[in-house]
Amino acid sequence: MRSNNIQQPQLTAKEMVLMKMLWNNGPMFVREMLALYPEPKPHFNTVSTIVRILEEKGHVAHEVVGSSHRYYAVSKKEDFSRRTLARVVSDYFNNSYKSVVSALVKEEKISVDELREIIDIIDRGDSQTGS
Repeated sequence: MRSNNIQQPQLTAKEMVLMKMLWNNGPMFVREMLALYPEPKPHFNTVSTIVRILEEKGHVAHEVVGSSHRYYAVSKKEDFSRRTLARVVSDYFNNSYKSVVSALVKEEKISVDELREIIDIIDRGDSQTGS
């Protein structure tokens, strides 16, 4: 029995670079990805291999254009972000979002005033659907 909630493997840093390119720029040829790749630029064959691995993992697909392949993201950035956040919360915060927020406050990544604003937004959302 196959489920849509199967945990997909995490992406490597190099795979993430290519996914961000595809999310931000739309369909691209390997040469275009290589041109946008930050320094130090890998070899063309390395980028080609990484994008094929992403395709095997189900994050990328391609269309044939002439004798070349143009790749595009299949995984949506929002879905990927949600799964990644859930994995971080599970792996590092005992599956407790409360612990995540507490850590953000302790590390001064979010202020108490910002936290109050978030609570106000949530309260408004509960009482005013569609806002």
